[in-house]
Amino acid sequence: MQTFEQIRARAEQRKGGADELAALLPKVRTRRTLEKLGDDRFLAEMTRCVFQAGFVWRVINQKWDDFETVFFGFAPEKMVLLSPEQLERIAQDTRIVRNHQKVLTVPRNARYLLDMAAEHGSFAKFVARWPDETLLDLHLHMKKHGSRLGGVTGQRVLRNCGRDTWVLSADVIRCLQGAGVEVRDNPASQRELRLVADAFNQWREESGLPFAHISRIAACSVP
Repeated sequence: MQTFEQIRARAEQRKGGADELAALLPKVRTRRTLEKLGDDRFLAEMTRCVFQAGFVWRVINQKWDDFETVFFGFAPEKMVLLSPEQLERIAQDTRIVRNHQKVLTVPRNARYLLDMAAEHGSFAKFVARWPDETLLDLHLHMKKHGSRLGGVTGQRVLRNCGRDTWVLSADVIRCLQGAGVEVRDNPASQRELRLVADAFNQWREESGLPFAHISRIAACSVP
């Protein structure tokens, strides 16, 4: 498999140098800082990413203050108490993007958060303390137990909340393919996802960089 140093050199060349590339890298929270993040912020980010999936991100971001208002600040304890009638009214509220199926993910993901908080102290602690070496299993856990949190959506939730993770964007997948990782354009099988995880673990050991930085550099390395 292609070394990460080759990938980084190509990315630096494409972006105009090491400093320019470094300015593009996402911020990663320390474990201690991540543990302090409120579970309402995780639910908010889950909702944002779910609504952005297959839609124009800019529109969701422009309406986001109204999303916060309509969903009462995304307090998980409040979201699980919403009645079907309340959810129906929310789904018709013109202040947000009206999508009933996506509205229903909010109480479902609130329940997921509360279940993990009951076991680990908070969802933030659950996420922060998950071993980096088995990060793929965290992705799969969110897909299995959350609502619409599979694939890139769940990865984006973690990235946006500051948890170190890769995000399998189209450019990252192209980089993986070019590096010799045998995956399709939309890797979904357990075999392909394990190959992806193995590649990122290898590059992390080689470079000493967090997954989020490796992922972004990989994306920047392809034309």
